[in-house]
Amino acid sequence: MFKPRNFLITALLLLLIAAISVYFGDLDSVLSITSRWLTVICFCIYGVKQKSLTAWIFISMVIGIFVGIDFPEIAENSKVLSSIFLKMIKTVIAPLLFGTLVVGIAGHANLKQIGRMGIKSLIYFEIVTTIALFIGLAAINISGAGRGIILPASTEKLEVTATKQTATDIILHIFPENIAKSVAEGQILQIVIFSIIFGIALAMVNDAKRMPVLEFAESLSEVMFKFTNIIMYFAPIGVGAAVAYTIAHMGFEVLSNLLQLLLTLYLALVAFILLVLVPVGLIIKLPFKKFIHAIAEPVSIAFATTSSESALPKAMEAMEKIGVPRKIVSFVMPTGYSFNLDGTTLYLSLASVFVAQAAGIEMSWSAQLVMVFTLMLTSKGVAGVPRASLVILLGTAASFNLPAEPIFVILAIDSLMDMARTSVNVIGNCLATVVIAKWENEFVEKD
Repeated sequence: MFKPRNFLITALLLLLIAAISVYFGDLDSVLSITSRWLTVICFCIYGVKQKSLTAWIFISMVIGIFVGIDFPEIAENSKVLSSIFLKMIKTVIAPLLFGTLVVGIAGHANLKQIGRMGIKSLIYFEIVTTIALFIGLAAINISGAGRGIILPASTEKLEVTATKQTATDIILHIFPENIAKSVAEGQILQIVIFSIIFGIALAMVNDAKRMPVLEFAESLSEVMFKFTNIIMYFAPIGVGAAVAYTIAHMGFEVLSNLLQLLLTLYLALVAFILLVLVPVGLIIKLPFKKFIHAIAEPVSIAFATTSSESALPKAMEAMEKIGVPRKIVSFVMPTGYSFNLDGTTLYLSLASVFVAQAAGIEMSWSAQLVMVFTLMLTSKGVAGVPRASLVILLGTAASFNLPAEPIFVILAIDSLMDMARTSVNVIGNCLATVVIAKWENEFVEKD
């Protein structure tokens, strides 16, 4: 009798055959079609036996790829399912951030620790994102992916207004003028600022006034975590639909001209993980096996939906389960979503130089550094918005007198690049919570 592991091995072998046929463009042969859908059957049997949400998310990604190949008309119309999932997740973000931050600050009334954690977090964030920036810069200069690029005669246009951002604009954008507006627009950083100040104010009032609000915030947090668990039952459908739409919308042949850029980004992100995140984990004696198991689900969600925001609730819950106190998770994770965008920072430094290379503009190292440091500032708070980095790139291009055409060309593979950089954002922020917990001597490893 077949065990779940046997079905998994069979499915992976069939998936390898299907991948080879896709790579060589043999999409319509009997062998190719048969291997694809036998893969789906084996994976589904494995998923039924395992009863694991993480497994089903992965299975749905595979199904989404095959639906995008074989049934593009259906896949094109499936975007509504992924949009529903993203919309439902986004309803959780603001109340969850507010509740967890208020409880984390006012619940312990240790404002010195909050300030200490804030300083430590920012130091760690800036060191890591700066390294990511230089890795991206080095990768694109070594590969020269933008040199010799032949731009298409007509490129897809975006309905985006690219405006220059001054230092004043960047600073003002951090602070909310209307919390309802910040929630409606999904401005994570503004919600975090409001919640921190609210939590500090609550910690300063007497117990009679503080406890009712604190109990409400604690209850709100618990309800939002349960709310997230309910939504996650829809995750495999939303994730599969997102992948199916991506494949049907852009196809595989579009990768031919931009494959070098894609590979450059993926290799740079892998280098960042191996050269930065893994050594950090070794230094803090991270329980790698438990950590990888904990982040598997949120990272797979982020990879498929290209939105770090969609993975935030599960990532916070996962870090609590491996031993990071809630007060640290609720402070570090949302703050990291604005200041610790490792994947996005690396991508922006790489993509900005690619734009100059594709336009035939040779930039000096000093000019490249000025541009990428500008990008690092203007990218704060964009983690929750799928492909918002394109808007940032357009604004930067306007500031540095670069043409916009190469940016529109990147659209062809931006979905695939967004999957990778968003996943690294989530991994980096999950690791950051453990780093700060260890730094505060409050990490208690759980079985």
